Amino acid sequence: MPAGAPPAPREIRSRANPTYQRLRRLAHEPAAYRREGAVWLEGEHLCQEAVQRGRRARLAVIDEAAWAQPARRALAQTAEAVLCLPAPLMAGLSAMDSAPPIAFELPWSAPAGLRPGRPTVVLDRLQDAGNVGTLLRSAAAFGFEQVVALGGTAALWSPKVLRAGMGAHFALHLVEQAGPEALDGLGLPLLATSSHAPEAIDAVPLPWPCAWLLGHEGQGLAPALQARATRCLRIPQPGGLESLNVAAAASVCFYESARQRGRAGPG
Repeated sequence: MPAGAPPAPREIRSRANPTYQRLRRLAHEPAAYRREGAVWLEGEHLCQEAVQRGRRARLAVIDEAAWAQPARRALAQTAEAVLCLPAPLMAGLSAMDSAPPIAFELPWSAPAGLRPGRPTVVLDRLQDAGNVGTLLRSAAAFGFEQVVALGGTAALWSPKVLRAGMGAHFALHLVEQAGPEALDGLGLPLLATSSHAPEAIDAVPLPWPCAWLLGHEGQGLAPALQARATRCLRIPQPGGLESLNVAAAASVCFYESARQRGRAGPG
């Protein structure tokens, strides 16, 4: 193939093919990316987000019908290599009810470590992948730059978290499997929420940058982590429900930080 020419597609016709089996593990096992050194991106939106953020896929996987469509073929050919599959094999790679026509295998490596002083979200044992992905999306939308997942949190780069994040992964510095002691290196005020806190989130000045601490869906923050919080605040709930879903509560916190920051002006 001449230098600079788009990659020509390879074909796979058997589910027993070793490459197909490896991709299936990557697509279906939440933490397989740590072992394989690659993540699985499903669907045009995620693939386009990766390209726009300057990420080049190791491999594009596309079904035969999509390969015949110029726009999808061009997206696939941004990758180093292209694999073209019949529709039944493409469906076998997807965990979704309706398999997307294109997916990327993107190189992955663990980040070097925490970045001190950056606006941060800390996840303590959040286990629902949809919640985690939604949190990442909200964090990126409201100006946070880093997410630190403590041990017991859902794998940040799992296919389900990636789908829920809708491209937010590429705007954030993500640190996984950290211990609570790592938070000492952030150099930031640590903010937590509690329905029993006397101060409401919108009634006190919030520091910026800061780190929001968000706990397990059912148990909340671990007591040791709650004790580290610089301040504990309440989200007013005039409707009278006991609590919010953690992803919804997080979005309220992130918005209030952004609102107060905007009201204060530059700096």
